[in-house]
Amino acid sequence: MIDPFEACRPRLLGVAYGMLGELGEAEDVVQDAWLRWSDADRDSVRNAEAFLVTVTTRLALDRLASARARREVYVGPWLPDPLVSDPETPESRAIEAERLDLALLGALERLDPIERAVLVLRDVFDLEYAEVADAVEKSPANVRQIASRARRHAGEPARAREVDEDERRRLAEAFMVAVSSGEIGRIRALLAADAIMYSDGGGVAAAARRPIFGADKIARFFVGIQRKDTTPTDLTFEPVTVNGDPGVRIDSASQGFVNVTAVEIAGGAVQAVRLFVNPERFGGVRARRR
Repeated sequence: MIDPFEACRPRLLGVAYGMLGELGEAEDVVQDAWLRWSDADRDSVRNAEAFLVTVTTRLALDRLASARARREVYVGPWLPDPLVSDPETPESRAIEAERLDLALLGALERLDPIERAVLVLRDVFDLEYAEVADAVEKSPANVRQIASRARRHAGEPARAREVDEDERRRLAEAFMVAVSSGEIGRIRALLAADAIMYSDGGGVAAAARRPIFGADKIARFFVGIQRKDTTPTDLTFEPVTVNGDPGVRIDSASQGFVNVTAVEIAGGAVQAVRLFVNPERFGGVRARRR
């Protein structure tokens, strides 16, 4: 017989990750939830999954304040820890968070803790309002109001945008080829006019300290990287999926891991590019490589 905790673990990890945006913190929350489960009177627990989701949500809420404090002193744009997997074997990911794309996680940063919990539980994991209410200690009517307010605050990323998978892969591949070519016109042509690029270096790796707005500036950024003498010449490129978005992992035979790039596609163009280059956050990426 499968232990209820083990059966729920992928969902618990997804909830904690959605709440915190950090894999290490999410794993710690799930471990703490297991300790609560171990000490619980099982006979008094009518619904193990509801109990575990509630415990996980409240533990994540407790950690969210300190997580946000760390981001306030983070150098440059902070990006959520990436969920990187081989696009050919997405089922190997041991976390139930397929809809937690990077755009949504970024939008969740604009919400207060309770709004974030409500949106994650209701819109991402499809819990009933009554179940969400139990988890956040509010009434179902109050939770409905909070959910409506949270959706307004989160904006467009909170609403799923249907994009043809073949188109996403085609445009992402074309963009990566254009970047490799170093031809500014080819890069610019694939970007939406109002595209945005985030580069997460944390002050310990070369990265743009602020988001870069606009197709022309983003294209010039990538061309500038190509022209720098410090760029390794022994690079290998591996297609990956990053929180559901197409991307690429770049390694150097001489220097090891270089970065992970995620490309957000919508409306027939690249809407956003996210570069993960902070070496202090590479551990989670390496651990999830297939």
